Amino acid sequence: MSQPNRPVLGQIGDYEIRLLKLFKTVVECGGFSAAETELNISRSTISVHMANLENRLKLKLCRRGRSGFALTDDGMVIYESAKRLFSKLEEFRYTVNELHEQLTGELKIVSSDNIWLEDEFPMADVFAALGCQAPDVNVSVDVAHMGEIERRVLNEDADIGFIHYHRDLEGLEYHHLYKVRCFLYCSDRHPLFAVDNDEDITQQLADSKLIHPGIYTNAESSAQLADMRLAGRAYHYEPRAALILSGQYIGFLPESFARRWVESGRMKALLPEQKNHDLGITAITRLHGRQSRLKSLFLQLLHAHLKAAP
Repeated sequence: MSQPNRPVLGQIGDYEIRLLKLFKTVVECGGFSAAETELNISRSTISVHMANLENRLKLKLCRRGRSGFALTDDGMVIYESAKRLFSKLEEFRYTVNELHEQLTGELKIVSSDNIWLEDEFPMADVFAALGCQAPDVNVSVDVAHMGEIERRVLNEDADIGFIHYHRDLEGLEYHHLYKVRCFLYCSDRHPLFAVDNDEDITQQLADSKLIHPGIYTNAESSAQLADMRLAGRAYHYEPRAALILSGQYIGFLPESFARRWVESGRMKALLPEQKNHDLGITAITRLHGRQSRLKSLFLQLLHAHLKAAP
């Protein structure tokens, strides 16, 4: 008895590639609604494109409804295959760019928090030098949570990540750059702002609500939090600073980031001799990733400007 003919996928062109990129983004965003901002198109348009992709593949890729967005078994296979496809396309692009004497292509950077504005981080000078040496290079910069940064570098969705050093992950190479000193701050709206005696401050700290990053950074910073009242979480510096400025919370911030409010009289450091710790700033790259002259040049410029910094 002959088997029924199965549908065969024909030639894959630019349109199919665009649909697969959209599908990959929808999956990684967790659904149509969350993908709207990332793709900058409406849910209805996303739905039309997804239907077109399913029609072309003759497969049901996902289900969505009251229970939320979920991939079918076929959808999971297509998603994993699409990731491999785009990885190979990216590898091809890198190979071609590496053959050119003049560096071209895109350098994808993802960073943690507001380290771009720290006094010790000479990124303006680094990008100025990069622009002179590789004027045809495009730069893409994004900000993400540390775990997301690690994942994107490991998956080669980003070339270089900047994080607060907190652990060693297999598959990543760590380029330690510098350290920032963090102090415990309160604002002029907080009762501790008017207290000058260290002993009185120490006694009142246990009752003061503390806003913290919500992640493990290093043993030193964790020890600083051990006897404090953890009452809220804010991973990024800016919302953490806003909560401190509200007068409802105290919290740790890098000295260089808090300086503007200290100098204007809106914040002060509490027990600076006791309540402080260092955070290491580190660049991460994939240990066995594709070789890139562009990535190597950027790291060379970064280290050179860090050494030249006063």
